[in-house]
Amino acid sequence: MPEQQSRTGQAQLRHEQPETGRPKTEWPKTEWPKTEWPHGEKPDAARTDPERGGATVLLLAMGLVFVLAGTFGAAVAAAGMAAQRAAVAADLGALAGAARAIDGDAAACTFAADIAGRNGGRLVDCRTDGLDVLVTVEVAVTPLPGLTRVVASTARAGPVRG
Repeated sequence: MPEQQSRTGQAQLRHEQPETGRPKTEWPKTEWPKTEWPHGEKPDAARTDPERGGATVLLLAMGLVFVLAGTFGAAVAAAGMAAQRAAVAADLGALAGAARAIDGDAAACTFAADIAGRNGGRLVDCRTDGLDVLVTVEVAVTPLPGLTRVVASTARAGPVRG
């Protein structure tokens, strides 16, 4: 039965791949990869460069420093903004309370609390002294996740004395 060879056998005789019919690719038998070492021998693990990868660690450390500095700067800026918001809320609350001081303590403090609340603050203390109104406002700030602080500001408003 040598005359009746299978198609696979014919492909092998013609040096073709049996499933595609394409010529086989013969790769040269070489040592891969070929590397020439400076002293003719491969270095072992104990003789490799101990500083290899040091720049990567240095860059990661510098990146961490920049991230921490940015986070600290953002926290300081958030605290400053909260202090400014508390001062504005206290000033406007005191002015609003002074405008209603003639109607009595309750009316002045209610109006001062409303205006302070509209400006992001919370009225903590409100006192009247004649037509002068003294208010204390608090603003909560979260400069970092899980770290909430309260900033307080006091303002006084009343008629001009001369």
